[in-house]
Amino acid sequence: MSDETDGPPNGDGDEALIKSELSQMSFEDLQKLKEKVGLKIYKDVLFGPKKVKKVDFKRENKNRPREMSAKKPVPRFREVIHVKKRIVRDPRFDNLCGEFDPKQFKKNYAFLSKMREDDLKNLKKQLEETNDPKTIKKIEYLIKRLENQIREEARRKKQEEKKQSEKKEIIETIKRGEKPAFKKKSEKKVLDLVSQYEELKESGKLKKHIQRLRKKNIRKSREKLES
Repeated sequence: MSDETDGPPNGDGDEALIKSELSQMSFEDLQKLKEKVGLKIYKDVLFGPKKVKKVDFKRENKNRPREMSAKKPVPRFREVIHVKKRIVRDPRFDNLCGEFDPKQFKKNYAFLSKMREDDLKNLKKQLEETNDPKTIKKIEYLIKRLENQIREEARRKKQEEKKQSEKKEIIETIKRGEKPAFKKKSEKKVLDLVSQYEELKESGKLKKHIQRLRKKNIRKSREKLES
């Protein structure tokens, strides 16, 4: 048999010749030929190439999208557009944003203290002008909260000044060639309590603070007895 069976026929004469040769081959030889050239070429030789009818989709209106055939194969590799991933950083925990400096932070936000004092003055003025019980209760709550914030800030500021003073005193002692005296934790605790009582006494809240401590101690004693 000629080598023309290796590919599809090129003309009617060749096709007739090949079909004639195939008709004289045994079933076993036909199976071998099918395995050799492939099923598609084998069918093309026997039955001729399959004609695909091209459908031309027309638009009723030129402004409408063109209708496409659903039989058109989908591309194996789809086009992927890479979008740059957005990285969200929290400046409080990111080393790229620098280190936290408490002194610089207080300096940058020192204006908040002035704002609290102004808000406190405005609230006290509003309290004098209003007669509504609900509004009075709300304003009193806000005034109390602001006063606590201002008091706590003043206490922290005083403690910071005290630490700076102690540090300065130690440095001066070392410069004089003397051995600095470092206070124990117990001594510092006693001094802090004395300072706290002095502040409460000046503000007129010492009696109330003592009563609250007594109630707390009585409650603890009862819990111990019950257990």
